[in-house]
Amino acid sequence: MIFENYTFEYPYAFLILILFYLCLKFCKAKGISFYFPNLALLQQASRKSMLLINSLKFLTILFLIIALASPIKEDNVVVRNDKGYEISLILDASGSMQEANKFNIVKDIVTDFVNKRENDRLGLSIFADFAYVAIPLTYDKNSIKRLLSKIDVGIAGRQRTALNEALFLSSNLFKTSKSKNKIAILLTDGMDNTNTIPLKVAIKTAKKYGIKVYTIGVGSVGDFNPAVLKEISSQTNAKFFHANTIQGLKDIYSTINKLEKSEIKADKYVKKTYFYQYFLAFALLFFLAYFYIVNKE
Repeated sequence: MIFENYTFEYPYAFLILILFYLCLKFCKAKGISFYFPNLALLQQASRKSMLLINSLKFLTILFLIIALASPIKEDNVVVRNDKGYEISLILDASGSMQEANKFNIVKDIVTDFVNKRENDRLGLSIFADFAYVAIPLTYDKNSIKRLLSKIDVGIAGRQRTALNEALFLSSNLFKTSKSKNKIAILLTDGMDNTNTIPLKVAIKTAKKYGIKVYTIGVGSVGDFNPAVLKEISSQTNAKFFHANTIQGLKDIYSTINKLEKSEIKADKYVKKTYFYQYFLAFALLFFLAYFYIVNKE
């Protein structure tokens, strides 16, 4: 969502609007009364002008109150956490993942997993006809969740499954990593049929950077190659899983979350970006317009 991280520091300031309304209704200034024989005509002539004056007055007050409430944007910023986990999420987005709504189910479960890895750096890779790194390792979970919500089957083609290439590319994300806990979770419902990267090279690259690669085969055995997925996981000291139900897939991600539980608390702070000055500037402009029109008349 666009306004997901936006809030007000002092939301109670909006109660002033109630006071403003009550004052308008009950605190009218007393003035000298003049009587005109054609008062209705006079009121009609000044109606448009009063509408403008009252609108400017209201907008001035409204923008002053918004400035007083102090609209801000809050972002969690991690200063240092080289002892936490670094996790590469590798998802199959080939045409077969569209069957039985598999890809959307996977996205929901992975999003839930991302929410649980509060102090870890995560990356996201997608593969089908080719593989690509959608998001490199980052603490910005919102970016990963936003992208997950937008990607769909077909974004990297539909016909083939570049599984080895995806493992190779995502392993290279850890080239400069200093983390002691590096894992990848590779999910697929197919077999590599692009032959762009040999399986041995992909596994060797993962081992070179000390990455534990958990592999998940979804659907029926025969759709994917369990022997290949077992080889990847066993050679990198991780585990192979098979899921053919939604609950089964949820349990797998939950198990991995428990197996690789991060107890490290990151050094982080909340970065606040203030926007009150813009509303204050608009309030000043409305007030100057109000002042000009009132004195002009």
